[in-house]
Amino acid sequence: MNRRQMIAALGGAAAWPIAARAQQSAMPVIGFLTNSAGLQANNFAAFRKGLIEMGFVEGRNVSLDIRVTEQYDQFPALALELVNRRVAAIFAFSLTAASGAKAATATIPIVFSGAGDPVRVGLVTSLNRPGSNMTGVTNLGVELGSKRLELMRELVPQAGMIGVLTNPTGITSLGNMTDLQAAARSVGQEVIILNASTVGEIDAAFATAAERRFGGLLVDVSGIFINRRDQIIALAARHAIPTTYSIRDFVEAGGLMSYGHDLSESNYQAGAYVGRILNGEKPANLPILQPAKFELVINLRTARTLRLEIPAKLLALADEVIE
Repeated sequence: MNRRQMIAALGGAAAWPIAARAQQSAMPVIGFLTNSAGLQANNFAAFRKGLIEMGFVEGRNVSLDIRVTEQYDQFPALALELVNRRVAAIFAFSLTAASGAKAATATIPIVFSGAGDPVRVGLVTSLNRPGSNMTGVTNLGVELGSKRLELMRELVPQAGMIGVLTNPTGITSLGNMTDLQAAARSVGQEVIILNASTVGEIDAAFATAAERRFGGLLVDVSGIFINRRDQIIALAARHAIPTTYSIRDFVEAGGLMSYGHDLSESNYQAGAYVGRILNGEKPANLPILQPAKFELVINLRTARTLRLEIPAKLLALADEVIE
């Protein structure tokens, strides 16, 4: 889905004719910076709900300017375009997008929603008091990687090697992989990192996993992987590789298993934070929010296709089982 298609799908002020939008120039403008067109409509709706609860309705007293790219090195330039438009705030849908926004402005408020540790990657100085023009919502990601590895080992205890698909251009990838490898060493599990940031590299990563007979595969958090959801699910099925994902949308679309937080809830919280900032609060005083709940979702139909029996322990732990 390209930017034009995404804006058309989202509707609202972003899809208005230029003349109509010009008439709304007195409204505060929120810049929307994202790397993920896939699944974006649901995330956008949740973000907008948070705004509404703070008194801001798109087209009535606030408008949006959406910028989307899968080329992570373009984020600073896209953010600078938003800065030059003098937006009232920027919403970044990933820590990598937030990093690009930070490079463009130290004064315009930035709210992010993404996976990873914002302190570790240098976005803020503290989770409780960010102390800058940035705040947001994050799942931190460290414990989740080791938890997904634990769940995969429960699912395929005989696995000699487990692969991890990651996008190395994301700012959280290196830290996530370092933590995951440490967790793997602590339990004596061999883990192989597979880097991919393009369609062809995703194909090649799965071919490597199949050739080397990986017992399972973990898919790291990345907007590019979300955009390529159907491709990744199809490759996992074609090569018969048990695969665990970071969000439930993959499992609902035919993936095997996921463990993670609710993206819609995070984006709702981010929208509310933007609304609070527009109402006068300072991002430096708004603590970084973290999800209160994580969910395990298992697709039994996919398990049967893989001729894989889900252990009773995992079924008992699952928050949802898709029959």
